[in-house]
Amino acid sequence: MSDPRNVKFPLKVVLNKQKTKVLYAEANSEFTDVLLSFLTLPLGTIVRVLQKHDPSFSFGSIATLYKGLASLDSVHFRTEGFKQMLLNPRTSSEVARHKLKLNIDDTDEPTKYYRCASPDCCFDDYLYVSIYRGMITCDCGKSTLSKEIKFDKDSISRFADDGFSGVYTTSHFIISDDLQIFPSVTGNVIRFLSNMGITDMDDQTELMDVTLGFKEIMDLLKGSLLSDILLSDIVLKKRRVESFALKYELGTLVPSNLKSLTFYSIASVVKAIIQKSTNKLIYVEGDDKFVEFLFSLLTIPLGGIEHLLGGSTKLKFVDNLYRTLRETNGDMYLKKGWTKYMLLNPKLPLGYTTSDSQLLPLNEEDPLDMCFKEGYLSIAYSTDNLVGFKSPKGRRNYVKGTSMYMVTDDLVVTHLCTTSCFSTLNLLKVPLSDVREMELKIGLKEALRILAASLTSTRCLSDGLSDLLLEKQSKQEQRV
Repeated sequence: MSDPRNVKFPLKVVLNKQKTKVLYAEANSEFTDVLLSFLTLPLGTIVRVLQKHDPSFSFGSIATLYKGLASLDSVHFRTEGFKQMLLNPRTSSEVARHKLKLNIDDTDEPTKYYRCASPDCCFDDYLYVSIYRGMITCDCGKSTLSKEIKFDKDSISRFADDGFSGVYTTSHFIISDDLQIFPSVTGNVIRFLSNMGITDMDDQTELMDVTLGFKEIMDLLKGSLLSDILLSDIVLKKRRVESFALKYELGTLVPSNLKSLTFYSIASVVKAIIQKSTNKLIYVEGDDKFVEFLFSLLTIPLGGIEHLLGGSTKLKFVDNLYRTLRETNGDMYLKKGWTKYMLLNPKLPLGYTTSDSQLLPLNEEDPLDMCFKEGYLSIAYSTDNLVGFKSPKGRRNYVKGTSMYMVTDDLVVTHLCTTSCFSTLNLLKVPLSDVREMELKIGLKEALRILAASLTSTRCLSDGLSDLLLEKQSKQEQRV
């Protein structure tokens, strides 16, 4: 694979006459594909990739959640492998991503498959395989699925060409300064310019040819989460994107129009530790189920988050990209009609959903039909010699169910112990006499609000649970 830092994308940019603002850019399908691929990136991947590019990168409470996960001792996970699944979440659109001109997830390697390592395995006639090395014991009981199987690469290429192309789009698109995308046809351009008050291209606009590379693409991803003017800053190099990293520091209103979802989940009960004199939330004490929910946020792609929150994440540019893709005629302008739905509601990879008691309605992709023949694993075009897929989690969770955890307002998770609690209170100069407990039930509604707040606020639990905290406080005051 060529060095991604050498990849270049040519764009035709239309500026205002003063050359101070990008009105729109016209891009070919290769650039638009990379832009749309942002929707397939899990939150954990975004943090990991952008912190390689800029170690100071942070947005909302997601980066602190990721940092806390990395620091949490592996003894609290069922295996080290489960922790690594969260730190390096896979994507269900892996085949497509490898056909992009630039795949910014530098660890997104082709999937490897593993079979039983025992030479005496009794399941040779019906092979069991896993994509998670050494994390599953074979049904024969003699070893784990840890022996790599050779894969017929030609079969995956044929499969990709037949129906799972990595090229999402088929034509040029126009991209606005705030990441709205439209097929580049005359009617769309005229309507777009008219809405901006442009009636004469010659008198009111200037054309510019620009080339964007790896750095600009990374800035584009970062800016879509933080900045207030995106393409203008990147193309005209007016301001550094990271100068807007504190935009949401003071907290943000959580969307009140969260999408209505029909999903049954058992509520998770937590204890909120509140400062009595200020009614401020200090931290929350939760069990493995609550922590499991928080860590699972890192595995959800941006497109899946947009779907859960009804296209209103308060990340302006991501919302615009999602909304305008949703309004695009997929049969006419995308590679396949169903490509749009793969981007608008991407599923989690095989093995990533949690137990039946998960708080959010997350679904896994179906495993590919594969067969094992003549020592090679390949895409199956018949039912002969099919293999069985094994998931490492089944009904189990990532986190062991034997501990309690402390979760700070910005989602730093640590093992709960009295010394850490007292240390936190001392650090904040909160005396024990000024502390009270409040029991809260976290269901689907609260989980969605925490998800929404985590994207934009460093006071995630306070903002996400604000309605619930006020309701409980009001009931307590009525009893007095």
